[in-house]
Amino acid sequence: MRWLWWLAGAAMACVTATGLAASPAEPTITAQEWQTYRNHFVSAEGRVVDNGNNNLSHSEGQGYGLLLAVLAQDRPTFEAIWSFTRTELMVRDDGLAAWRWEEDKSPHVTDTNNASDGDILIAYALAMAGEAWNEPEKTDAARRIVESLGREMLVEVRGNMLVLPGKDGFSATQRPDGPVVNPSYWIFEAAPVFAGLTPQIAWARIAEDEMKVLALAGENAAGLPPDWVSLSSRKPKPAEGFPPEFGYNNIRIPLYLMRSGAGPERLAPYIRMVGEDGLLRVDVTTGEAKEHLTEPGYRIIGAALNCVLTGEPVPADLQAFSPTSYFAATLQLLTLDFLRRDAPMCLEGGTAR
Repeated sequence: MRWLWWLAGAAMACVTATGLAASPAEPTITAQEWQTYRNHFVSAEGRVVDNGNNNLSHSEGQGYGLLLAVLAQDRPTFEAIWSFTRTELMVRDDGLAAWRWEEDKSPHVTDTNNASDGDILIAYALAMAGEAWNEPEKTDAARRIVESLGREMLVEVRGNMLVLPGKDGFSATQRPDGPVVNPSYWIFEAAPVFAGLTPQIAWARIAEDEMKVLALAGENAAGLPPDWVSLSSRKPKPAEGFPPEFGYNNIRIPLYLMRSGAGPERLAPYIRMVGEDGLLRVDVTTGEAKEHLTEPGYRIIGAALNCVLTGEPVPADLQAFSPTSYFAATLQLLTLDFLRRDAPMCLEGGTAR
C-alpha cells in the first residue's frame, strides 16, 4: 500500500494563472472546528493568544491565525487578525513584523526583532486572501512583505541560499558560530506563491537549497535535524546556546514537507520522531528520546506521516479536533486541512467530512 495515492511533487498550495495562492472551493476547516479554535485562542480584537507561553502573542501566531481564517473562509475574523497584526506588530521600518507582543507590558512589543516564519505565514495568508476575496490590496501587502524578506533575510552559505530566522542575531557577523538557521521556519508550500508575487527572487531555488541543508542537518546520531543549526563549518551542527535537540520547533517540518508535496525520500527520515504514544523530542547528539508529546495536535502529524508512507489510515480519534495548547491545536487544524485536501484516503472510516 506504500504511496498508493501520493503524486510526488504535488503541492498543497494551488497556484493560479496569476501566480497567487488559490483557496479551496469549500472550507477545509469546519465551522465548528474554527469556532472552537477562535473561542480558545483568538481575542475579539484579533490577537492570537499562545496559552502555552504565558498568553503572549507573536508574529507566528498571527500568521497561523490568518492562514486558518482563510482555510475556514472566515473573512471577518481574518480582517480582525490582520488589523491587530498591522497596527500592533508591523512597527519596524523594513516591512517585517516585530515578533513578540505582551498584554501586561508597556510598550506591548517587548522584542522588535522579527521572526521569519511569522513574516512568511503572514505574507502567504495575505496572498491567499487577496486571491480568494479579490482584494488586490491584500495581494500588494503580501508582495511588500515578500520583497522585504528577499531584501533583508537571505544569506548564501556554500552556494545555498537560505532564509535566516531573524534580522538580528543570526548571521556570521553576529555570532561566532553563525550563520544559524532554524529549519522549521522554512515553510516550503509558500515558495511557489512567493515566486508569483516576486519573480525577481529565486524562491524555487531557495526552497530546494533549504531542503538540501535540512537533509545535511539530519546527519547525526538521531537522524533528525536540531531545532537550531550552526552552519559555520561544512558539516551542520547544533547551534551554541540552544538545546541540541529535535524538539517543539522541528516537529512541524514533516507537516510542512507533506503540505508542499515532498516525496517519500524527504519524508521517510521523520518516521524516527514517531513514538508509540506521540511524537518524540530527541537529543540529536545521542539519539535518545527526551520527551513524548502526546497532545492530539502533535500525534496527528505522526499519524499523517505514517499514512503517507505506509497507507495506514489516521485513527478516528485524531480526526476529531481537540484543542489543548495553541501550538498543538494549530498544527492539528493544519494537518486536517492537508489530509482533507490532498490525502482523503487517510481519513477513510474516520469522522472527518
